[in-house]
Amino acid sequence: MQLPFFKYQGAGNDFIMIDNRSGAFDFLSVEQIKILCDRHFGIGSDGLIKICAHPSSDFYMDFYNPDGSKSFCGNGARCAVSFYAQLTMNQTRFSFEAIDGLHEAFIEENNSIRLKMKDLISEILNDSVTFEINTGSPHLVLFESTIDQLDVYSKGSTIRYSEKYRQQGINVNFVEELSSNSIAIRTYERGVENETLACGTGITAAAIAYGLKNKLQGKNSIAVKALGGNLRVEYNQIEIGDFRDIYLIGPAKFVFKGDYELHV
Repeated sequence: MQLPFFKYQGAGNDFIMIDNRSGAFDFLSVEQIKILCDRHFGIGSDGLIKICAHPSSDFYMDFYNPDGSKSFCGNGARCAVSFYAQLTMNQTRFSFEAIDGLHEAFIEENNSIRLKMKDLISEILNDSVTFEINTGSPHLVLFESTIDQLDVYSKGSTIRYSEKYRQQGINVNFVEELSSNSIAIRTYERGVENETLACGTGITAAAIAYGLKNKLQGKNSIAVKALGGNLRVEYNQIEIGDFRDIYLIGPAKFVFKGDYELHV
């Protein structure tokens, strides 16, 4: 059976996109999804997204990590919006459902995707350099003096598989403050179980942690440098720990399309 697919990337985070608005590919199993995401035996990606019909929103984003688990993915969501825009044409404002609820998104004049994230009312602050934040997926944010030479795989996997996080898993983000309202980030992603070039929910969590660490109340725009490109996070910190109007902003680009021979 031929499975038509599209490949998109957002700041180096790459995703397999499947148009499933008809429900024709509801049957895809976790094992099939694992193979499709495998970079040696399948198409290869940081995740797979099925665009499904929804009764009250533009679409439902059904996201899978490469290990078949589900979560919300910020960069994947931006790519899903870009893909849906290509399917429907002439649309720049969107609403869609995901595993964590309703989201809105907009295509800006420079073709960046502006994605509205969930409001965050309370965070877990461990100490002045370590933050635990859920932005649709759970994240641990650690501030470091420099991240260029950091062994992200070794340090990230050690934390992710520690006794505290082994069962549920956690994404581990290493963040360096560059200048005022500017940070760099490297991320070990659960589900991928490796470092990725970018992570949308991790970038959002890092910007939130930066706002908490530096007590940035009011409206702020944080520039975030990931290995795969530059993104921006905007938010309004009403009071310490109360974040509203959070937006993840950055590129989402079509890479290629094809047909995969699916054995069913």
